[in-house]
Amino acid sequence: MTAFTRALRRTPVRRAAAAAALTAGALLLAACGSGNDTSASHHGGTGPSATADAGPGAGSSAPADSFNDADVRFAQLMIPHHEQALEMSRLADGRAADAEIEDLARKIEQAQDPEIRTMKGWLTAWGRPTAAPSEPGTDHGGGHGGGHGGDGMMSAADMTELKALKGEAFDKAFAQLMIDHHNGAITMAEDERREGENPDAKKLAGAIVKGQSAEVEQLRGILDRL
Repeated sequence: MTAFTRALRRTPVRRAAAAAALTAGALLLAACGSGNDTSASHHGGTGPSATADAGPGAGSSAPADSFNDADVRFAQLMIPHHEQALEMSRLADGRAADAEIEDLARKIEQAQDPEIRTMKGWLTAWGRPTAAPSEPGTDHGGGHGGGHGGDGMMSAADMTELKALKGEAFDKAFAQLMIDHHNGAITMAEDERREGENPDAKKLAGAIVKGQSAEVEQLRGILDRL
């Protein structure tokens, strides 16, 4: 038997041994890899437990559903405030003589009616009543939705007087009362921007400050020319 023939006979044996060694190595690597994956799932990896360990709101500094007492109070008090603004604005139809007053009244209604629905939705989602609890000793002034001190809410007597006016007298009274009403809303919104937590409520508060501040300036201009 030549050396070449003996080499050919040994080759299948060597190949089989090599194949066995490779298979064993692959199995060992697979076992190690499986262990690493399991470890990663408990230590910030991509496994399901990584999300669970992170807790609610992971990856967001202010979850959209987070809220505090200031957010609740803002919505509870701004709802009746907006509702009274709608009541005042609807009086302009058939009473106002100034076209700019009529136009502004329509804009106030179009802006604030959807905001009321939005705030009621928040309170429902938060499991809170839409009406603020009454505070003992607080003078609510008898106005629609009650008064809350410095918020510009009209009393029942104010509303009765406004309903009785027409023409330029109505325009002047409406402008002055709405200025006071808007200034109260601006103060409430600024409190929410400082003290609130819910990002949507704070965003609405910012929009109220911006929009109603502009309307206050417009109403002052109307008063100056009437």
